Amino acid sequence: MIPPRILRRLVLAPLVIVMTLFMLVTLPFWLVVTAAASLRLPPPQRRGPRFVWFGIVWLTLESAVLIACLWLWLAGGARRQERHYALIGWFLSKVYATAVRIFRLTLDIEEPEPTPEERAARLTRPVIVLSRHAGPGDSFLLIYHLLAFYHRRPRVVMKAALQYDPSLDVVINRLPNAFVPRGSAAQSRVVEEIRRLAATMGDQDALVIFPEGGNFTPRRRRLAIRRLEEKGLSAQADRARGMDHLLPPRPNGAIAAIEACPGADVIFVAHTGLDDLITLGDVWRKLPLRAHITAKWWRVPAAEVPAEREARIGWLYDHWERIDAWISAQRQAKTPDRAEHG
Repeated sequence: MIPPRILRRLVLAPLVIVMTLFMLVTLPFWLVVTAAASLRLPPPQRRGPRFVWFGIVWLTLESAVLIACLWLWLAGGARRQERHYALIGWFLSKVYATAVRIFRLTLDIEEPEPTPEERAARLTRPVIVLSRHAGPGDSFLLIYHLLAFYHRRPRVVMKAALQYDPSLDVVINRLPNAFVPRGSAAQSRVVEEIRRLAATMGDQDALVIFPEGGNFTPRRRRLAIRRLEEKGLSAQADRARGMDHLLPPRPNGAIAAIEACPGADVIFVAHTGLDDLITLGDVWRKLPLRAHITAKWWRVPAAEVPAEREARIGWLYDHWERIDAWISAQRQAKTPDRAEHG
């Protein structure tokens, strides 16, 4: 159960600022503790102090966002929405720059060929972004690039529990996004919110959907395939078995978005690099000295999206299989490097 909004504003938001000050004052202690804890890891993976520095920067940025949100609330004004999008862009740009410095993060994106038609289509209509969901921070990176490089205004449906993060709670609730609670009715609520957000999109908006419904894990993959079999969807279950790196896509959200905004192009996003880091323990033990992510995206014009529901489901699986094959190719290409440096 999420606390009421007034309680979150009066308790959780000030708590972040207090925690930031506390961590700054006790920074030497945490550096020593995490350095000692990471001694069990093989060199050069002494990553404990890196996590502390990243956490300090994150908390400081969160506090700055909360103070800025308070000022925007007091100032009001007709341009509040644009200012909040600018604030998100500033926050994510600083987080990204910090990850580059501390974790030596690099990101390579393979884009469609920049033909005149592709360039002309970039901001002439809304887009529905369908992305795989795996690895730490993939959603933050996606939103950052939509804002910073493609000049889109993202809309996202998120788990209600994320409102425990005060800065995320404040900013996201002031923009066209949605938080949905967990429970038996959650999936239908997600579809309703997707339809609502898609129906009001303008040419600069991008609705971001993760059709898998959560981060990939082998166990979730097995359970998802079993659910398809129990529902009698044997053809979809067979196609899901052929994908080694993805959960089968849940089509209802994507189809609801397409129905609510039929003029939107559809963008598919594939990425790999840190998707083996599934749990916090994985991140602690396995995060490489140099974090590298490779991504690829492609556009499907609205006119090329199938019209019938069953055809749309098959079309969605087609693109999911394309993402899975691309991930396999990326991993195979890295195998010689691993053998050479291992």
